Amino acid sequence: MKLYFSPGACSLSPHIVLQEAGINAELEAVDLKTKKTKSGADFTAINPKGQVPTLVLDSGEVLTEGPAIVQYLADRKPETKLVPAAGTIERYKVQEWLNFISSELHKGFAPLFNPATPDDYKKIAIEGIGRQFALVDAQLGKLGPFLTGAQFTVADAYLFVMTTWTKFVGIDLAKWPRVKAYSERIAARPKVQAALKEEGLA
Repeated sequence: MKLYFSPGACSLSPHIVLQEAGINAELEAVDLKTKKTKSGADFTAINPKGQVPTLVLDSGEVLTEGPAIVQYLADRKPETKLVPAAGTIERYKVQEWLNFISSELHKGFAPLFNPATPDDYKKIAIEGIGRQFALVDAQLGKLGPFLTGAQFTVADAYLFVMTTWTKFVGIDLAKWPRVKAYSERIAARPKVQAALKEEGLA
């Protein structure tokens, strides 16, 4: 299989899951501005959405959208417990967090990476992200050390990427001590370090 990614983008989440699950996959970087892959291919011919992550399976089937991709990968290696078994309440809790991260945090960052966004709106976006991180901080206080308790899951891989984006947009994680400590804990995981190094981020 092949994962199309852009360094430090949300595609870092399935990249981490590949590492944590011990799944071998080819990696190819994508320039999201030109929509060209590192080999020079037209990325929109592979994924018409023009977005990473994109996973091309050995069968040729193409899977897009990070929350779907990470669950697919984790289900290939159930012994790693990166995602609970289908049909269990624990699985739905992980899906709940994947949806929250995607809709409330990930999309919240989008205007901050757009140079055309007015400064006044960026301030509103930062306040909104802060409210979501406050909810995550409270969750970590109730359970911890990971989002759904003692087990690192695909939701943690996704949330970790969101915490790394804060340094690019002037958000100080120190406002949420549990989130800051969590981010540092995830970053120290050997498999996370391996993914970061492969993307030239560590």
